[in-house]
Amino acid sequence: MAQPQASEGAETGKPPLRVGMVGYAFMGAAHSQGWRTVGRVFDLPLRPEMAVICGRDADAVRAAADRHGWAEAETDWRALVERDDIDLVDICTPGDSHAEIALAALAAGKHVLCEKPLANTVAEAEAMARAAQEARDRGQAAMVGFNYRRVPATALARRMVEEGRIGTLRHVRVVYLQDWLVDPQFPLTWRLRREQAGSGSLGDLGAHIVDLAQYLAGERLAGVSALTETFVRERPLPTAPSSGLAAVSAAGTGPVTVDDAALFTGRFASGALASFEATRYATGRKNALRIELNGERGSLAFDLERLNELEYHDGTGDAAHGGFRRILVTEPDHPYLDAWWPPGHGLGYEHTFAHQARDLVHAIAEGRGPEPSFADGLQVQRVLAAVEESAEKNAVYTPIAA
Repeated sequence: MAQPQASEGAETGKPPLRVGMVGYAFMGAAHSQGWRTVGRVFDLPLRPEMAVICGRDADAVRAAADRHGWAEAETDWRALVERDDIDLVDICTPGDSHAEIALAALAAGKHVLCEKPLANTVAEAEAMARAAQEARDRGQAAMVGFNYRRVPATALARRMVEEGRIGTLRHVRVVYLQDWLVDPQFPLTWRLRREQAGSGSLGDLGAHIVDLAQYLAGERLAGVSALTETFVRERPLPTAPSSGLAAVSAAGTGPVTVDDAALFTGRFASGALASFEATRYATGRKNALRIELNGERGSLAFDLERLNELEYHDGTGDAAHGGFRRILVTEPDHPYLDAWWPPGHGLGYEHTFAHQARDLVHAIAEGRGPEPSFADGLQVQRVLAAVEESAEKNAVYTPIAA
């Protein structure tokens, strides 16, 4: 494995961690923000260096490198993976390339950060998890990018669950609602093609809420029952189709081959019940994620549109003065916040990627496995596959008599 050299980090006295990132669109920009910021805010044991950004379009990736602060641009991810001066490969590409890039990077001795969902299929995720475990024995780290774990309020919620503040868990209910597909004339992007995205709202949004629910609950789902639906089955092809899209049909449209919405219930291993909704058709909802946990002693609720707040109900107190209260999650003893601003000064979505980078850098320097691991990503992939299997079985409805 390419090892950071202490002499190269002489300026700060810390060895560098040289990052090569594949992908430069939405997630590439978000990860770039994290890598660019993390070493300027947190006291890290290694010094992240934004060494190389990779994409197929030479002009576009060079522009992305200049805009986001990467030293070099590359058009072949295989060449990036083979470089001896890269310590970590950050994968921000569509799901159909996650497995190939991650397996090559691990085989080349690199640490790996891979965006969610881990892969497009359980088989791919299993191969990635096996490779990550083998690489772990060689001192390499592999982590999945479930950034909503890194919101200070959700990390605080996890801490409170661990402390027993809500007692034995009874219910988890979580929704992730967007509306960017409501217009039937929205073009057929890669996110609407199974061969590239793996699934639709289920993988795009459902993966986040499955991971977040299990993370906050501290346990895994044991079974699910599901429904999915595709509301608009044909969409206009983009004017400049990206590689991998089907050829333009005579009508200039192509089939949507993923789900638009997924609705499922689940049972945790302890017997606690859960409900999940993921859709990109919730008119008026832009990025609305909300999760609530009910226990025998209390409840917790988080809303991404109020991401510096956590709602908490202490069910053991005086009922006459009970109810949910707001915790403003900006105190220095709250997760991640000792490095940021004075109390009351909130953070945003982009900070989750700096927190993600912070946690990964510490795991690498300390020689421990980061969380969520590829094994965690595989488990989420198995839940997604179970949801699809259940939805297929539930696709034939029994009519209800009038």
